[in-house]
Parts: sequence; structure tokens; C-alpha cells
Amino acid sequence: MEKDGRPIWDSPIQFVLACVSYAVGLGNVWRFPYLCQLHGGGGFLIPYLIMLLLEGLPLFYMELAIGQKMRLGSIGAWTSISPYLGGLGLASVVTSVYLCLYYNVINAWSFWYLFHSFQSVLPWAVCPINSNRTGPTEECEVATPTQYFFYRETLNISSSIEENGGIHTGQALCLVLAWAITYLFIVRGVKSTGKVVYFTATFPYLVLFIYLIRGVTLHGAINGLKYMFTPKMAELANPRAWINAATQIFFSLGLGFGSLIAFASYNQHNNNFQNQAIVVSLINSGTSIFASIVTFAIYGFKATLNYENCLDRMRLLLLNTFDLAEDAISMDSVLEWTEKLNTTYPEQFAKIADKVREGECNLEKELDTAVEGTGLAFIVYSEAIKNMPLPQLWSVLYFFMLLLLGMGSMLGNVTAIITPLRDFKIMSRMSNELFSGLVCVFCLLLGLGFTTTSGNYWFTIFNDYAATFSLLFIVLIEVIAVSYIYGIKRFEKDIEDMLGHRPNWYWKIMWAVTSPLLLIGLFIFYIINYIQGGTPTYQAWNKELGESAVTEYPVFGQVFIVLLLVSSVSCVPLTALYAFCRKRKDRAYENRPSAVSTVSV
Repeated sequence: MEKDGRPIWDSPIQFVLACVSYAVGLGNVWRFPYLCQLHGGGGFLIPYLIMLLLEGLPLFYMELAIGQKMRLGSIGAWTSISPYLGGLGLASVVTSVYLCLYYNVINAWSFWYLFHSFQSVLPWAVCPINSNRTGPTEECEVATPTQYFFYRETLNISSSIEENGGIHTGQALCLVLAWAITYLFIVRGVKSTGKVVYFTATFPYLVLFIYLIRGVTLHGAINGLKYMFTPKMAELANPRAWINAATQIFFSLGLGFGSLIAFASYNQHNNNFQNQAIVVSLINSGTSIFASIVTFAIYGFKATLNYENCLDRMRLLLLNTFDLAEDAISMDSVLEWTEKLNTTYPEQFAKIADKVREGECNLEKELDTAVEGTGLAFIVYSEAIKNMPLPQLWSVLYFFMLLLLGMGSMLGNVTAIITPLRDFKIMSRMSNELFSGLVCVFCLLLGLGFTTTSGNYWFTIFNDYAATFSLLFIVLIEVIAVSYIYGIKRFEKDIEDMLGHRPNWYWKIMWAVTSPLLLIGLFIFYIINYIQGGTPTYQAWNKELGESAVTEYPVFGQVFIVLLLVSSVSCVPLTALYAFCRKRKDRAYENRPSAVSTVSV
């Protein structure tokens, strides 16, 4: 404990591991590889690393400095800088609450898949038998076993957001388990969190390394790795690649939630947060690249498998149509024979021309199919795992790794709520155990809505709108407040007081000019993109077709999206207005003439 009674980390390494555990999350595994695939493989690393230097690193450094100097959570820290800025901290808390509500649902899914991995045959490897026991379930036949298991067995999803149903009992129990473990991780504040991060921050790297060794030895993995390391430099001229690089850095480091300020507030006054900011940022970006190598190896395996299955189907079609000997066409000569038969027997070939076009086999096309988010984590990876030798082992390792990544991030998310609220006197009177328990139970009860049949559609709303626009706004105001309200020179002196030296020109230029301009650009882009996008849409599952269809949100969905966006952002102006009114009232009270007593002794 410090002199002011605030708990501190046992050692600087605990703080670094807590930041790594928080920053390195699910986005490193399922968002960054998708962006690499979308923007020409390794070529995406160029804008990504440039944005790390121009935006990610300076803002990460800034939040750590604020937390360590003020030794308060986000609300108290910004109120100390200026009473008008208290709303920044409040907006961070509101956004963190939204994030906690749906983020632990992903951990519940990971538990669900992990528990189902201990079976002789993985349940997403085969279709279940229908109720008449005459064949596979119809929905599974038109989709795939992995899609069926995710959409029907895991989510029991309805056909639209307007169709609601009961709570999925299995998912609800998994969510209760996820929140129970989260509570145990944070129950004693930094004392318990500091112990947990030794495991949550390191074990995922062991699993990734094991997966790397397994991945590169898979059949066709080389095709995926070639795809990643063959950059399409033309993508550098694509503005969307730079915008996606900037947003990926921004969200991957966890800026704006208040978690970094909260973690840094438990540091000793003279802790060297500058070096720690650089180390954590580089580890975070390095993990994204490392995870991409593993992912692209598995992409290559899956794409090669699909390509070879396609060739085999084409081979059988040609053999049956032209009555050829079984060994006449090999897998390697399918494309050659297709051209040859088309030239030699054009009339006969015309009968199967449509089937040939529909089933055209193209390895590059298979590799170009980009999937992100839950589709990558729970469908594409599951598809690849079921085709590996000893699939149960790889399934357990993979979903346990996802669970640790998700739980590590949840530590930071919940700390971003608890720390600033505990700074209020009324909250500080409660014990850590009771207050943390109340926060966890509150989030659990609200989060149960995501386990209903339409819950995944509400999950998508929160994932797309609860913590994107608001975070950009929060961090933009943060950097402007530090540079132009608090003042760069005062901020320099604070840093000198903690580190013994002032920040160099690089940090000052980034805070004063480059980062604000980049954030303003991203902010404008999001507004234009939202306006031009028209009516917001979502992917509704069609069980008859076994695929998702783009559907417009109903009016109540659109109203809810607006409320999500406004509820967090409005905290900033409303709190500033409240502070202004209160100041005027206090000033008027001070200037009021003293009452003259008419009572004489």
C-alpha cells in the first residue's frame, strides 16, 4: 500500500503482464488476420506499423501517464484535470459496461465449445440424425455441420431480431460460469488480478506456439503462408487499408475504455511507464503478426482441402459423363482434362457446362475468402480442427486459449468500471468483495439477454455500435484536453516529476498535431460511412437455405442503435454543463450580500 492507502502492484512486471493480458485479446486472433487477408497479406503490415507509431503508441503512453500521475480511475483523473472533463471518465465507464455485457458472452461460447470438445466425435464434425431417424437434420444438410452446431446448437438462433424466444439454458449456465471466474479474478483488486495475469498473459503464447508447429506441418499450409507473405502493394493506395490499420491499432490497444488509466493508477509514483508503454505496444502488435502466421497456415490447410475436394468432385463428374477408366484422370490433371474434353467433345461437354462453371476449382479464390469475428473463431477454425489428426486435442487447446484471451481482456474491462467508481466515497465504504460482486451480478443479469434466440442479433448491435464511435470521440477529446486544455508544458512537467526527464520531441508532436488530426479524420470517416451506409443491416440466419442473409434492422433496432451511440457520448457535454451550472450557482452564493441581523443584544 502507498502512503495514500491506494494498493499498488507487487512489481512492475505484474503491471506489464496486466496490460498485455488486457490488450492482447480476441481481436489479435480473429480481426487482424482478416484485415491482412482483406488488404493483400503482408502488405497490410506497412500501414499497420506506421499507424502504431503515429497513433497507437503515443495515446497508450498518454493514458498510462495520466493514470500514474493522478492515481485515480478515469472519472477522478479527468475531473482532477478539469471539472468540465469528468464526463470523459463517465463516458469510458458507460462504454466499458456495454463491452462487459457482451464480451463475456464470447467467453461463454468458448466454454460451450470447450466442454463439447471432450467427445469421441466432435459434435460439429457430423450432422445429427433427424427426429424420424431417416437421415441427417435438414438444416444441417443445406448448411455445414460446423455452421449448424454454431447457429442451432450453440445459439439456437431465430430467423430475425423480431422473433424472440426463451433463454438457452446451456448458454446461460456458461455465462454464469464466465462471470463467476471473472469475479474470482478481480475479487481482491490488484492483489488477485496481479496473480492471475501471470497465467492469462503467458499461456496463450504457449498454445499459439504449439499451433504454429502443428499449423506449418499441415498439408497445404505453405499455400496460406505464401498468400500472407506475398504482399499486394497496390493495396497501399487503398484509403480503406490505412483506415482499417488505424482503427485496428486503436481498438487492439484498448484505448479510451479507462482500463489503462485504472491499471496505471496502481503504479508507484516513479514507475518507468514510458518503457512499459513501448514494450506492451510492441508485444501486442507482435502477437497480431504471430497469430496471423498461425491463422494463415490453417487457412492454407482448409483452402487446399476444399480445393482438392472440388477437384475430386470434378474428376468424378468427368469420369461418369465420358465413361472413362477410373485411373484415366488424376487429381493433378483435372483442369487439363476439362479443357481437352471441352475441345474434343463440345456437344457432350455442353450438357455439364453449367455444373463445371458452378463447381470451378480455384485455390486463389479459396484463399481470398475473408472471414472475421465469430465466423473465423467458431466456424472456420472448427472446420479446420475437425480435419486434423487428434481433433479433440487441438479443439481443447484452441478454445482454452480463446478463453484465456477473453478472460484476460475481461480483467481490464471490469477494472475500468470498478476502479473509478471505488474512488467515490460512498462506494469506497463497501468491501472489495461486495462491490465487485454487485458489478458482476448486474452485468450477468443484463447479459442473459444475449442467450435468448434473438440474442446474437443484439450481440451484433453491441459489437458494431457500443464501443466504436464513442471510443473515437472519447480519445479525441482526451488528446485535445491534454494538449490544449491541461497544456503540453504542464504534462511535460508531470512526466519529468515521475520519470526524471521530459518526453522528447516525437511524443510532443504526436500528442499536439499528428494523433489529433488522425483521430479527427477517423471520426469524420465514421460519420460519413454511417450516413452513406443507409439503413443499418445485420446477418439473419435462414435455416431453410442454411446461410445468412442481409436484413435491415427494424425501427426499434435503429432507435436502440442511436441510444447506444448517444448514451455514452452525451456524458461529456452533459457533465460539462452540470459543472458549469454548479460553478455559477456556487459563485452566486459567494457573491450574495451577508444577511444583516436586526436582533440587538
